[in-house]
Amino acid sequence: MLDVLLRGGTVVDGTGAPGARADVGIRDGRIVAVGKVDESAGQEIDVTDLVVAPGIVDPHTHYDAQLLWDPAASPSNLHGVTTVIGGNCGFTIAPLSADTDDADYLRRMMARVEGMPLGALEAGLDWEWRSFADYLARFEGNLGVNAGFLVGHCAIRRIVMGADAVGGQPTPEQLSAMTALLAESIEAGGLGFSSSQAYTHSDGDGQPVPSRAAHLDEMLALCEVVGQFPGTTLEFITDGCLNGFSDEEIERMAQMSRVAQRPLNWNVLSVDARDPDRIPHQLRASDRAAEIGGRVVALTMPTIVGMNMKLGSYCALWLLPGWKEVLEQPLGEKMQQLRDPEVRRTMNERAHSKEAGVVGRLAGWGGYRIGDTFSAENEGLSGRLVRDIAAERGASDFDTLLDISLADDLRTVLWPSQSDDDPDSWQLRSELWEDPRILIGGSDAGAHLDRMCGAPYPTAFLADCVRGRQLVPMETAVRLMTQAPASLFGLRGRGTVAEGAFADLMVFDPATVDAGPIRMSDDLPGNNERLVADAVGVEHVYVGGVEIVRGGEGTGARPGTLLRSGRDTDTVTP
Repeated sequence: MLDVLLRGGTVVDGTGAPGARADVGIRDGRIVAVGKVDESAGQEIDVTDLVVAPGIVDPHTHYDAQLLWDPAASPSNLHGVTTVIGGNCGFTIAPLSADTDDADYLRRMMARVEGMPLGALEAGLDWEWRSFADYLARFEGNLGVNAGFLVGHCAIRRIVMGADAVGGQPTPEQLSAMTALLAESIEAGGLGFSSSQAYTHSDGDGQPVPSRAAHLDEMLALCEVVGQFPGTTLEFITDGCLNGFSDEEIERMAQMSRVAQRPLNWNVLSVDARDPDRIPHQLRASDRAAEIGGRVVALTMPTIVGMNMKLGSYCALWLLPGWKEVLEQPLGEKMQQLRDPEVRRTMNERAHSKEAGVVGRLAGWGGYRIGDTFSAENEGLSGRLVRDIAAERGASDFDTLLDISLADDLRTVLWPSQSDDDPDSWQLRSELWEDPRILIGGSDAGAHLDRMCGAPYPTAFLADCVRGRQLVPMETAVRLMTQAPASLFGLRGRGTVAEGAFADLMVFDPATVDAGPIRMSDDLPGNNERLVADAVGVEHVYVGGVEIVRGGEGTGARPGTLLRSGRDTDTVTP
């Protein structure tokens, strides 16, 4: 007798094959039948007119903290995600020393660099774990989705080097201690190693995060450790991920993969048809890795993730050249500088300069839409474009944006327009999605909680495929979000609808599937806020044959597996 029988749906199996009408039978957490099934079941569900697909594998999340207070991984679960990979960008909250300063340092770092409210990190976690094994043990039997975690460079460096981890170089003894700690953490189940050397990443004190100081010999020593364990992988982020790789960065990434004999993925490849030459150069990292026996894969998103800004708090605008020095000032001094015409002129010029790189796309001031406002002076401006307001006032777009923000004591919510949301850029994306050097992903779910919400990308992408631009068939989109990432990480039995595979499934209505509007919710620990979005048309989500979402709502079930390297993952070599 089957546990669950999904009767009469269209199975899109994750391989890219055309969808076909079939029943899906589930027993003991596995798919045991696909086709015409006559066996009885404890629960039989009519899914006629619905699509039965593999659960989505999200390769780049920051659910490292949230899963400890929210095992469902919301809102990703609502959008069909059944497996998440955490520990990216070199940022993890384990291992942790007994020194309370370490916990405080990691909390403040995560709050700054990944936009996790400090209050939520303090109220939602007890910070009593020490080793990576202790941390992973918290998840056993307590996950709504499957989750695996890379081991972050910053925590490794901090626990070994203490305060010297920021900007310092390890002694030979310290480097040996770091490699031993990484080996211990991977042996406990860590999926591999992640690191950041990106100028965008600063700690809670505004200093470069620890991993940014690492020289090549340190990086390669740690990568060599990764290659000693089965089922492991690498993840890396560096300056060139945003602005275009230097030759040194290309060589570093290629050598990291070669030494480990494991794939390395980086986040995130942005696509803008106005700068088409940048993409072949970015993908040169993949080509160089292949030349020397490695493999480098670029993550890219199939949707445009909206991101809001506030001049009064840390946001992406700090990354514009010269802006940090103004925006990091105390509120009163910052407001005074933003009223200074000369400061405004300099900031605007540098935002449009070549040195701004890809972040310069944020400088289209007229395209900003005003969100929430907080003063009588700004009443009625919410929802309007800055360019329209500027035209009424006879002022420049930039001056108008600053004047509106200043009237709200810099609390105004600003939604920038997306300069790469044009037909040529979308066509270019569709040509890249099936390139073997590229993988769909990069949601950052669990991070930047008050500024962006990337978790809904699966439903938004599917909606675009079946009712929007229709740049690729639905079957292709499903494969790119399921089998492709499962294969890169060597996930055993996941990513396809096939007999013997784990029953991780997403059942959706192709006529209505979509992502709902982004909204603010105060459901984080300590009533802290985050951006979330509901799913539309996702009727059922299963993890290991257990329903975790029904009719767009989480069920509270916790059937997820803590994915441990070697046990739940196969070795993927270049």
